[in-house]
Amino acid sequence: MPRRALLIVNAKSRSGAAQCDIAIERLRDHGIEPVHLECGRREDLSPLIVKNAKDVDCAIVGGGDGTINAAAFGVIEAGLPLGILPMGTANDLARTLGIPFDLDGAADVIAAGMTRRIDLGLVNGEPFFNVASLGLSAELAQKLTRDIKRRWGRLGYALVALNVLAHAKPFRATIISESETVRVRTLQIAVGNGRFYGGGNAVEKDAAIDDQHLDLYSLELERAWKLALMARSFRYGQHGAWEEVRAVRAKEFDIRTRKPKPVNADGEIVTQTPAHFSIRPAAVTVFAPEEAGA
Repeated sequence: MPRRALLIVNAKSRSGAAQCDIAIERLRDHGIEPVHLECGRREDLSPLIVKNAKDVDCAIVGGGDGTINAAAFGVIEAGLPLGILPMGTANDLARTLGIPFDLDGAADVIAAGMTRRIDLGLVNGEPFFNVASLGLSAELAQKLTRDIKRRWGRLGYALVALNVLAHAKPFRATIISESETVRVRTLQIAVGNGRFYGGGNAVEKDAAIDDQHLDLYSLELERAWKLALMARSFRYGQHGAWEEVRAVRAKEFDIRTRKPKPVNADGEIVTQTPAHFSIRPAAVTVFAPEEAGA
């Protein structure tokens, strides 16, 4: 059980500022003394963890998937286990790991001290826990401003997504994996490391965040409206059964496009094509419920 924890909360998230004091109180209730530090920019988060690693037993990050993503390299370099307080809109990493969304439940998981080693995805050297993608979701990430997320939450996602779908056009790309090279006309290419993304959609029905593989799908549709018919399949990771959806599992992928296209990783635009996707197995130690790792 950790006794002293570095605590970094994204106060700019929709609920971060209001919940920071509650998080400190809940951790103390569980016998953990938090060392709370402010972090103004996501690129400063990992260096902050490394700088303060010698004074704590673990690093606890409160925020959404993008904030937790920013801590990945920091906890790896510092050799600290990562505690997660879900305070974002989607909280897909917490969902994948079975971490409760309420602060008391999440603090309970950290206090129990059970850990799990999970894989980390990389795209052009940038980390992702859940999914990295280009096409529709990257356009969504560009248009979904911090103000929209703070004001509207999940409804904001839906409103911006409808706007993106209304103007969606297929693009051409080359997908290179260990087994084949294919040229496609697609609306989106997504590469998953974890199980969930986009607020609870499954990357693939058998995907796991410690299976040492990446799962790719490509939406090779001419009309975005057909996605409405596929909604249930995406929810349960069964979209590979549709003939318009290409599904591939591999340890590495390369994606090339004629013009550079932005790549979204866990909700943040981090790089552009050409993009190389790889995996770092068992790279991060996280606190997780015992049943989630069984």
